Amino acid sequence: MTNVYMYVVDRDFGFAPNPFHGLCTLATCKPVTRRVAKVGDWVVGMGGGRLKATGKCVFAMKVSQLETFDSYWTNPIYKDKKPLRNGSKKMIVGDNIYWKEDGEWRQVNSHHSFPDGSPNPHNIKNDTQTDAVLISDYFFYFGAGAVQIPKHILTGMGYVNGRHHRKFSIQQACSLVEFLERGFESNILHGDPYDFDSANARYSAENNKVTA
Repeated sequence: MTNVYMYVVDRDFGFAPNPFHGLCTLATCKPVTRRVAKVGDWVVGMGGGRLKATGKCVFAMKVSQLETFDSYWTNPIYKDKKPLRNGSKKMIVGDNIYWKEDGEWRQVNSHHSFPDGSPNPHNIKNDTQTDAVLISDYFFYFGAGAVQIPKHILTGMGYVNGRHHRKFSIQQACSLVEFLERGFESNILHGDPYDFDSANARYSAENNKVTA
């Protein structure tokens, strides 16, 4: 059975999800969602209070493939997803940051590292509790151009913003998916990420804080 997982996007740097280079990927954060989502499922990110986007869709991705961190790291198809901290904004926020070496998780200099570029063990522990990367070659990414979802659609589903993801069957969420598919072009960026101007920032799960 196809499921739809919906959650509130608190921050939108273009890192989680990462909608660049022709694929939308969710490789960090949301370990529970990454653990349960299967190929064919949808993952939908809704706006919240911080983004002043309650009731708006930030992104929606249909999972087309699952990768482990190691396969994501080593596959040349995903090389452009590896971050370059001295590159363009979309290269800075690359989410291909983990691999195993000698049985230990390694973390490349990235949005989830400490400000000096050294590995952040708090993020490593949180991200790698689920060894799964969600890959989508069919997605809608709106970012700061987030689109208002008609109230009757969300009410009909029984969706309200809250902590953690909400799970719906495709039958329950069909009106939402149809609204996106009929109204918007897929696999393009309809807007830059909300927090794209802060692409150089670092995030730590230790205190849920972003630092410059």
